[in-house]
Amino acid sequence: MTDERENIQFELTDELIEQVQHLIKIRDDEELNRLLMEFHYADIAEILDEVDLDEAMYVIKLLDSETTSEVLMELDEDNREKVLRNLSSKEIADEVGALDTDDAADIIAELSEERQREVIHHIEDEGHKAEITELLAYDEDTAGGLMAKELVKVYETWTVEGCLRRIRGQAKDVTRVHSIYVVNKQNKLVGRLSLKDLIVAKSSEKIADIYIKSVDYVKVDEDPEEVAKIMAKYDLEAIPVVDDEMVLLGRITIDDIIDVLREEADKDYQLAAGITADVEADDSIWQLTKARLPWLLIGMFGGIGAASIINGFSDAMLKFPALLLFIPLVQATAGNVGVQSSAIVVQGLANDTIDGNIIKRLFKEMLLGLVNGLAIAFVVLIISHFGFKTTYYESMTICIALVTVIVMAALIGTFIPIFLDKRGVDAAVATGPFITTSNDIFGIMTYFLIAKLILGF
Repeated sequence: MTDERENIQFELTDELIEQVQHLIKIRDDEELNRLLMEFHYADIAEILDEVDLDEAMYVIKLLDSETTSEVLMELDEDNREKVLRNLSSKEIADEVGALDTDDAADIIAELSEERQREVIHHIEDEGHKAEITELLAYDEDTAGGLMAKELVKVYETWTVEGCLRRIRGQAKDVTRVHSIYVVNKQNKLVGRLSLKDLIVAKSSEKIADIYIKSVDYVKVDEDPEEVAKIMAKYDLEAIPVVDDEMVLLGRITIDDIIDVLREEADKDYQLAAGITADVEADDSIWQLTKARLPWLLIGMFGGIGAASIINGFSDAMLKFPALLLFIPLVQATAGNVGVQSSAIVVQGLANDTIDGNIIKRLFKEMLLGLVNGLAIAFVVLIISHFGFKTTYYESMTICIALVTVIVMAALIGTFIPIFLDKRGVDAAVATGPFITTSNDIFGIMTYFLIAKLILGF
């Protein structure tokens, strides 16, 4: 494939989709193939996501294996599953044979165990087959499940001349050469090799004399999120993967880490919105209900709790009806402050930027809540007294309660994510309905308790 094709970008339009569908309908294979070959794999996949399955299968079987394999990787997961169901084991084997081992393993892993065995059996390249089989043995939620076997490695005992000759052969199987890794006779990672140092070195020099002993790496059982943090921290495009004995097993490239970060962001966003499972808009009503209902029920019970508290002070509201008017304000403000505080903490935990004593952090949030509370209370004081004609004591009650609730919400929003993180629970769960519901209950209770102290009902 040419570089020009890889750099082309276009906007997917209804007219373009209709053009593709028309060419499929009239079976103009030559014109359809010419049109599609102008675009990047991801753009072709986007088109196939918009057409029906029969049309997608027609295009899949029209394209060459190298293009098809790349398109399969870019397809929406649900659509890829449908396409794979309509391909024979031999056809799938032909397609994954053109992919890097990590991508091939990812596609095969989506199949049933029986189909996996059939596909692997049909892969003709024995070396490729063995490497894919090895990768399938790793848990997908580990560095081993992310890594590819394609890399460039050299032995420290080689000379520069011999190294250059062997690198040419290895590089043919590597899409992009990010790094050259140096191993010893036991295949244990000992360092990395700078391409510049290799080029300027004398042909007779040994690799052992010019390689860099400092090299970042991850263990094969490392969590993908930790791998992402390491690569982000050191600005790496690729990182080698080793076992407990430091034997070099493969490498993880930045494109795989981008996928990890995207999936983690999607998961955290759904948790923050109160969705407990990984779902998509096209999933069934039953799947979406299972993902959403738990937090909705928690929110419902939280609302019932808040209603019970309000009901307990019904006599006070008859005597001071202005209190009732500002209940939505107290609840909304407490919820917003809590979500803001928890969101900052969750982001800090994800980026490893939360440090220091938890007491200091809570104290800082308390001061921040106090400043924000006083500013909001000042505005509310003027509006309530002059706009709603509340008495002086009622206005002061509302404002003091508002400041107290804001400070409390800030503390809760800060403490809960840190507490959950310490207990090994994903802190993102604290940023949505969990914080809002808890602050609703505590906020209303605090509001009426302060009102009782000041107004004496």
